[in-house]
Amino acid sequence: MLFSQILISIGLLQLASAAAIAPLSKRAIPTPVSAATARYYLKDMTVTPQGNEPPYDRDLFTHWITRDGQNVRVDSECRATSGTWYDEYTGNTYPLASDVDIDHMVPLSNAWRSGARYWTSDQRRDFANDLQRPQLIAVDDSTNQRKGDSGPEDFMPPRAAFHCTYIRAWVQVKHDYQLTVTQAEYNKIDSVLVNC
Repeated sequence: MLFSQILISIGLLQLASAAAIAPLSKRAIPTPVSAATARYYLKDMTVTPQGNEPPYDRDLFTHWITRDGQNVRVDSECRATSGTWYDEYTGNTYPLASDVDIDHMVPLSNAWRSGARYWTSDQRRDFANDLQRPQLIAVDDSTNQRKGDSGPEDFMPPRAAFHCTYIRAWVQVKHDYQLTVTQAEYNKIDSVLVNC
């Protein structure tokens, strides 16, 4: 992912609205729904195998924007040049933009196979750049690459303390966008929510 382009928009957004929002050091993904609400949403989701016709094409999701940085500085081309980023997945803080990626909580290809293939271009753009829901988060680049397009049945963040938040965010995004879940995905979500 071209992280510097992502960081620009988030950094500028944060700088432009600094007076109206919490200090950058307090920024994080929007708080996901409660565990009780996530359990309710999960029971309402359609469980079905994923489809991939027509085949997934990342270019059909117009993106990037930026979020979650602290003291982000950008160059004349709006690329992040400095700042610090806290990674909820690992619990580490990174001083270099090159060390982090912006992760889509529900990966674009997962969304495609779960129903986004039927969306309009505008709907896919909105999903890929959603700052209102817990969909975009700055994380360690190698952890994000390990996640790839996996759902929670195949990937959970290394930091166990973030598991409940991760699953609540995943369910909220899938629910709000009316995306389907597979049986394995449903089972994993359900097993994590029991302990939240």
